[in-house]
Amino acid sequence: MSEADERMELAEDQNIEDAVLENASDEEDDEDDTDQQKENGGKAAQVYLPGGAISNDEELVCDESAYVMLHQAQTGAPCLSFDIVTDPLGEDRQQFPLTAYVVAGTQAARTHVNSVIVMKMSNLTRTSKPPSDGDDSDDEELSDDEDVNEDQTPILSSVMIKHPGCVNRLRVTTFGNSQYVASWSEMGRVHIYNINEQLAALDDSKARQTYQQNKTGDGVKPDFTFSGHQKEGFAIDWCTTTRGMLATGDCRRDIHIWRPNDKGSWNVDQRPLVGHTDSVEDIQWSPNEANVLASCSVDKTIRIWDCRAAPSKACMLTAEKAHESDVNVISWNRNEPLIASGGDDGVLQIWDLRQFQSNTPVATFKHHTDHVTTVEWHPKESTILASGGDDDQIALWDLSVEKDDTDDTNNDPNLKDLPPQLLFIHQGQSEIKELHWHPQLTGVILSTAHTGFNIFRTISV
Repeated sequence: MSEADERMELAEDQNIEDAVLENASDEEDDEDDTDQQKENGGKAAQVYLPGGAISNDEELVCDESAYVMLHQAQTGAPCLSFDIVTDPLGEDRQQFPLTAYVVAGTQAARTHVNSVIVMKMSNLTRTSKPPSDGDDSDDEELSDDEDVNEDQTPILSSVMIKHPGCVNRLRVTTFGNSQYVASWSEMGRVHIYNINEQLAALDDSKARQTYQQNKTGDGVKPDFTFSGHQKEGFAIDWCTTTRGMLATGDCRRDIHIWRPNDKGSWNVDQRPLVGHTDSVEDIQWSPNEANVLASCSVDKTIRIWDCRAAPSKACMLTAEKAHESDVNVISWNRNEPLIASGGDDGVLQIWDLRQFQSNTPVATFKHHTDHVTTVEWHPKESTILASGGDDDQIALWDLSVEKDDTDDTNNDPNLKDLPPQLLFIHQGQSEIKELHWHPQLTGVILSTAHTGFNIFRTISV
């Protein structure tokens, strides 16, 4: 592995290792390894599926040709939640190198200080070679104009904000002329920080150096803190139809609605929404309808709320027993009336809101072999989504694909039982916690796990 040109040293008093952004593998070595695998014993390389057994003399090798880009990032203490900052660099960006702005929250050991880390991942280069002239690929990304420069390595720059307790989950929004991050603390409070100063420091090396040397992040105070939850929580989401509006849910069962006021602060309704009977695990605002949100819970239900109604009457629709066990995560499709959900049962369900109260999902996928911990629809392709979980894999799905009885993979005993909608399986991370499609970088996914971040784009999407 080749290390990044720039290693951004984090504050020593936080006992967090240097942040490193690196290429996922050495390309030439991978090609040699792949060829060797194919020729080993005169047998072609076999496709490995998660959970499959391998012998002591076998080794798993990543097929780099399946990726347009694959990078890794380390931040020392694990960051089990993150979000992507919308930047002014343009939409639908495909030209390499790429740049992404990310905010993450650490879950360090009890004796260590935790932080909100504001990061800039720049010089994200292609890690696969463009196809030869004879390749029929119609992907604009894979043009011969973009040769891989093996001397180029990605750069990770970061500044931090000292955070009280571990960050259970965080989300970012643009509101007015500012970028805000809302963080759920393990100490039972929700904080909102304005991160304009931190983002500006990432684009100015002198300002960043001053910020770090002066330990500016140690003195940053939240713009607003809510202490009204009775327990800590994980569910949190900013509304996209009404900017500045926020919903937070806790492990008791309560959901509180936040509304911005004309004083540059927030008013939080002290009356929680009434409906769930156990911990609220995730919240998603409707991408199209103001004041409407969805939530999921350990009580196995998914609920749709209209927060214009009184809290005791706000629950409008309920899917009872949406999963056989805890419902961990949900994602609301931006273009179609669909919600995806993932649970402790390892099942991925697709719900049509037009048939929601029938308690029958329109699609069920039982591919994951452990808890589903993250799911998200593609920001623009309404049939594509990604899911990940404790089985150490990220699965990419295309619901528009139908079973093809003539497909040669049906003759492979390892592949014949796979759902035809399964496009791609990404591995290499341990205990995957969260993934997000980058809304401005075409086809790019960022994911975090106990072993760090992956930033990748596959040839499938």
